[in-house]
Amino acid sequence: MISIDLNADLGEGFGPWRLTDDERLLSVVTSANVACGFHAGDAVTMRRVCELAVERGVRIGAQVSYRDLAGFGRRAMDVPPAELAAEVAYQIGALEVFARAAGARVAYVKPHGALYNRVVHDEEQAAAVVDGVLLAGGALPVLGLPGSRLLSVAGKAGLPVVTEAFADRAYTEQGTLVPRGQEGAVVSDPEAVVERSVSLVRSGTVVSRTGTTIEVRARSLCLHGDTPGAVELARRVRRRLEESGIRVEAFV
Repeated sequence: MISIDLNADLGEGFGPWRLTDDERLLSVVTSANVACGFHAGDAVTMRRVCELAVERGVRIGAQVSYRDLAGFGRRAMDVPPAELAAEVAYQIGALEVFARAAGARVAYVKPHGALYNRVVHDEEQAAAVVDGVLLAGGALPVLGLPGSRLLSVAGKAGLPVVTEAFADRAYTEQGTLVPRGQEGAVVSDPEAVVERSVSLVRSGTVVSRTGTTIEVRARSLCLHGDTPGAVELARRVRRRLEESGIRVEAFV
């Protein structure tokens, strides 16, 4: 039976402000990319999400980012490699405290926003992220875009790599994500997202923005928690996957 992991960006709040419906999304997904305080999240939020994730049997992942609370981690930044490595390790370590307190461990690492897109092509920044993972200790799996420099560098460093796909994001012909600032970057039609989810898992392909069918073979499917109606959409995606004979389970 074909299987797929469902991941979502969670814990994206700060103080009294909350962007994601963590509790309800954790009843759908199998892996939680928890914000570690640099683009969103704080100590209280990280602790709460880790506790909820453990209660529901959801794997905890560190979603590391550039230090950019004001820009939600989506602004391009130039961070020296040594500094970036230290900050990645710092974020993983912070989340690990709360994961352990809840009875689990950080199970994987996924970059967020501008950092995620940067390490698709930038080998120096990709190497800095990998160095940060290694500095944090343990051979943590790294989640990223198929064909990215990040996964290549991580694999050479001996880290497990996990490919990821996005049903609600438009792709270029090169297999990268269309930048959010461009028109049509986000797929807003719920039924289209559901159908793309099944197609991505079953065929390992998706239609690019220009109409070309491209190969995107992934072990994990990202469901964005900050889109309108995110919880119901996530439920629909999971239900359709299971109805199509696809087993939904964590990759680690």
